[in-house]
Amino acid sequence: MSPNGSDLPRCLKGAGGSPTSRRPMRRKLLQVLTAGLVLATASGCSYNWKDFPRLGMPTPVTEEAPRILSLWQGSWAAALATGVLVWGLILWSVIFHRRSRTKVEVPPQTRYNMPIEALYTVVPLIIVSVLFYFTARDESKLLELSPKPAHTVNVVGYQWSWGFNYVEDVDGNPATGDAVKSKELSAIPDRFTKDFPAGADGVYDVGIPGTRNPQTGNPGPTLWLPMGEKVRFVLTSRDVIHSFWVVPFLMKQDVIPGHTNSFEVTPTQEGTFLGKCAELCGVDHSRMLFNVKVVSPERYQQHLKELAAKGNTGYVPAGIAQTDPAKNAETNKL
Repeated sequence: MSPNGSDLPRCLKGAGGSPTSRRPMRRKLLQVLTAGLVLATASGCSYNWKDFPRLGMPTPVTEEAPRILSLWQGSWAAALATGVLVWGLILWSVIFHRRSRTKVEVPPQTRYNMPIEALYTVVPLIIVSVLFYFTARDESKLLELSPKPAHTVNVVGYQWSWGFNYVEDVDGNPATGDAVKSKELSAIPDRFTKDFPAGADGVYDVGIPGTRNPQTGNPGPTLWLPMGEKVRFVLTSRDVIHSFWVVPFLMKQDVIPGHTNSFEVTPTQEGTFLGKCAELCGVDHSRMLFNVKVVSPERYQQHLKELAAKGNTGYVPAGIAQTDPAKNAETNKL
């Protein structure tokens, strides 16, 4: 090779015959950064920065939802701290251990470094343990059931919509109904039926994919709930696994045939909210939508009477048939 590099290919020569110029690379980097800045600015025009602390979560509308939001925010904070540490180590190694322009020898080779190896083993274990602790703590609290909830709704999932059994003493006469002995609710384990109110004659509402909310026009049947009063959801399926998800409740739970799940919420805001199935359950999974309408307790009771006046008294079948040992295989502690 000639001393002045004249025999180098043109693509490796820069201005004045020097090695490859870095200007094209810098120009491309500047263009990428400019494009990213434009995209970030354009997308930020319609973004409400008041929503930023929720990190993509909708506004909570139940007493239990802020606990979930706090867990979400804490997980983001932990992920960001971990990311900053990793990015910092990468940049530090890139800057301070880059190849020298004047030295071309191979740097000293290290077979192992016990402190560093112990560090990258122990730190991930600590991170996972902390996240597990807070997740288990909040999950236990969120799935805790009160002795006697104010209201019980049996949510029934089926292909391709939802049914809602309101286990309530609608007529106010304890002698006119008994949900515990109802054939339609026989798939629900005894640990849930023992908390059903006395004289629960009950009413129901069912939907199909073409059902729409009369006020908003949103697809799916509408589940009515009273604001400020605790509601227990008893989740059952008549065919395959579904998932009951009311978006601003910030919580969803699987609806499994042969296995009954349950959780409780206390709505804190009136309005109509969207719900959907969050488990791929078949060809029309995307059409398994529903609405949740939170109203005053007085309007809620009026709605139950309206369902009764329409003839929707009693209950729709809650789930698949089971033998008693299978139905009650799980204990109250599960």
